[in-house]
Amino acid sequence: PVPADSVFHLGKQGRYDAILSLYHDQGHIACKTLDFERSITITFGLPFMRSSVDHGTAFDIAGTGKAGTVSMLESTLVAARYWKMKHQ
Repeated sequence: PVPADSVFHLGKQGRYDAILSLYHDQGHIACKTLDFERSITITFGLPFMRSSVDHGTAFDIAGTGKAGTVSMLESTLVAARYWKMKHQ
């Protein structure tokens, strides 16, 4: 176990390949602070790969061309990498 108040700092230094948070909001605070544009969610324990963006739906800017695409692209790329590893 690693202290929750320093685990993300240590992860940013490269000491870990991944950090598993037991609570959704606990992990999101750190991830969004470190890299809001690229942070994604991966759900484990399902019979299929599920990844999603970490931001909200942004209905207020839908159709305006203002929404960023980085998080969606990152989520798609991570899902593709997992699929490829599983099917090699």
